[in-house]
Amino acid sequence: MNERFFLLPAKKQHAMINAGFKVFSRNSYKNSPMSEIAQAAGISKSLLFHYFRNKKELYLFLWDTCARTTIEHLSASGCYEPQGLFESMEKGMRAKMEIIRQYPDMANFAIKAFYEKDPEICAAIQESYHKYFNFKADKARLNMDPAQFVEGLDIGMMYREMYLASEGYLWEMVQKGAVSMEKMEKDFEKLLEFWKSIYLRKE
Repeated sequence: MNERFFLLPAKKQHAMINAGFKVFSRNSYKNSPMSEIAQAAGISKSLLFHYFRNKKELYLFLWDTCARTTIEHLSASGCYEPQGLFESMEKGMRAKMEIIRQYPDMANFAIKAFYEKDPEICAAIQESYHKYFNFKADKARLNMDPAQFVEGLDIGMMYREMYLASEGYLWEMVQKGAVSMEKMEKDFEKLLEFWKSIYLRKE
């Protein structure tokens, strides 16, 4: 990647990033032409290639941008600070809603990228995902004080169950087409209330 990309005004960087998220979130990796991304960003195709040598480089940059942006916002939200697990999850959800306001297509891109099967980028995406997921999982475990949960609960199993349920929900939404973030927020709130009702220790 050409480092001069980071010397561009923030507004132009933002336009290129959002254009990439938009095009890649609507098509498979293979069927997302760089010319369409350039058009969405309001620049020429040759200028886009000036900053990114090829489509793979741009795609992986966008994926890394997703991860870095998410972790930065989550950290700033205070969701990794010592507190109840579900309080932490709620703060995290609010942080993600703020990300969506800045990058409307980022969530759709991230979901699409996670399930992308193109051999050119699949392995790199999965390797990066597990690196960032392990970071988030380690942070989340800091909030898992056994005293807040029902007696005898297998906390590791609970965490895995919530993770798999969330992934399954995202996959279902992807299969239906465009992801409604408003619906996702409401559904997630319902999931949180359900998990609280079965996992939290009653006062």
